[in-house]
Amino acid sequence: MSNEKVMNRWLVVVGAVLIQLCLGAIYAWSVFTPKLTDPNGVYQFTANQAFGIFSVGIFVFALTTIISGRKMTTVGPRKLAVASAIVLGAGYSLGAFLGTSFIAQMICIGVIGGAGIGLGYVVPIAVGIKWFPDKKGMVTGLAVAGFGFGATIWVKWAGSWGGGLLNNLSLAGLDGVRSTFLLYGILWAILVILGSFVMKNPPEGWLPEGYTPPEAGSAASTGGVEFETGEMLRKPQYFMLSFTFLFSALAGLMVIACIQLFGIDVLVYSGINTLDKSNEGYAAAATAASAAAGTAMAVLAILNGLGRIVWGTVSDKLGRRMSLFLMCLFQGIILLVFYKLGSTPMGLTIGAAIIGFNFGGNFALFPAATADFFGNKNVGKNYGFVFAAYGIAGIVGPQIGGFFKNAAQGATEPSAWLMPFMIAGGACLLGAVISILNRAPKK
Repeated sequence: MSNEKVMNRWLVVVGAVLIQLCLGAIYAWSVFTPKLTDPNGVYQFTANQAFGIFSVGIFVFALTTIISGRKMTTVGPRKLAVASAIVLGAGYSLGAFLGTSFIAQMICIGVIGGAGIGLGYVVPIAVGIKWFPDKKGMVTGLAVAGFGFGATIWVKWAGSWGGGLLNNLSLAGLDGVRSTFLLYGILWAILVILGSFVMKNPPEGWLPEGYTPPEAGSAASTGGVEFETGEMLRKPQYFMLSFTFLFSALAGLMVIACIQLFGIDVLVYSGINTLDKSNEGYAAAATAASAAAGTAMAVLAILNGLGRIVWGTVSDKLGRRMSLFLMCLFQGIILLVFYKLGSTPMGLTIGAAIIGFNFGGNFALFPAATADFFGNKNVGKNYGFVFAAYGIAGIVGPQIGGFFKNAAQGATEPSAWLMPFMIAGGACLLGAVISILNRAPKK
C-alpha cells in the first residue's frame, strides 16, 4: 500500500475542522439565554427551561453519537456527515418557524438539532485516527478544535459583531432569536456538506510513511489491541474512563450554560456601575455586565478550541492517563475559586479562559484514550459508549446551575452561583483521582 496514490491526509483535518465549526453550534446557546429568559420579552422562559433546551441538545447529541458510530461501518462516514448537515439545518430552521413556546424550541433545537450534531460528530474523529495512527492525540485535538472555535464565531456574530444578529436581523418577519436560528441553520447545512467531501477512510492496509504499528501482543496503551464493544463494556477501565468524562464534562457544560447569566449577576452586584435599580444607572450596569460576560463567553469558546489541540498534542508525549489527571486537577482548582475570581470583568475572562481550555481537552483526550485502551480500528463504534457520559453530563451540569439560580429567584446578590461551582470543582477533583488510577486493559 505504500506506493498507492492516496489523498493527502491533511485534507481530512481541513474537512474535519469545517464540519466541527458548525457542530459547535450547541456551545453558542448561552448567547440566546438572556433574551429567552427576559421576563418582558417574547419567550419568558425560566432559567431551567433555557438551560433545559441546552441539556436536551447535549443528551440527544451524545445518544445519537452511539448510533452513528455503530452505523459508520455500513453507511460510511461521508453519508453520515451529509445526514448530519440536513438534520442540523432542519432543526434550527424549524425552530425559527414553529413558534416561541418552550416545547417547540426543545423539540426543534434540542432534539432535532442535537441529533444533527450527533450524526456528524464522531465522523471526523474516527476518520482522523485512521489517517493519523501515529499522532492520535494531535489529530483528535485538531479534528474537534473547530467545535470550540466555531462557538466563538456564532456567539460574537449573534451578540455583538455589527451590533449583533439578535438585535438587528429580521428574516421572514421573525424576531432576532428565530431569525438567527434560520440563518445559522442554512449556513451550517451548507458548510457541513462541503466538509463531508473528504470524509473517507484510507485504503485497507495503508500506513503513514515511516510508521510501524505496535505488535498486538505488546500494545497496551497504544491502540494495537482491539476490543469489540461488548468486551469493552465488561471492562472496569471503561467505567473509570466514563466516570472521569462525566465529572469533567458536567463542570464545563454547567459553566457554558450559565456564564452569561452568572457574569451579569456578579458584575452588576460587584459594582460595575451602580446597584440603584430605580434609575438608568442599573440599566447601564446590566448592559456593561452583559458585554463583559459575552466577551468571557467568546474567550471560553476560543480557549476551548485551543485546549483541544494543546492537550491532544501534549498527551502524545506525556501519555493520556497523566494528561487526564492534570486536566481534571487544574479544572477542579479553578472552579473552586471561580465565584470569587469572576467578580471583575478581567477575572471573569481569565477564569473562563482557563475553564474553556481545560474543558476542550476532554474532546481530544477521551477519544484518544478510547483508542489507546480499546483499539484504533474500533474507536468509531466504541467511543460513542464512552461519549454517553457527556450526554448525562449535559443534563446534570446545566441543571445544577439552573436549580440554584431558580431557588434564589429575587435575591439581590449572586451567591446562588457559589454552590454550583463548588460541586463542579469537587467533581473534577474526583475525576482526577479516578484517571490516575486507570490503566489500559489487557486482552
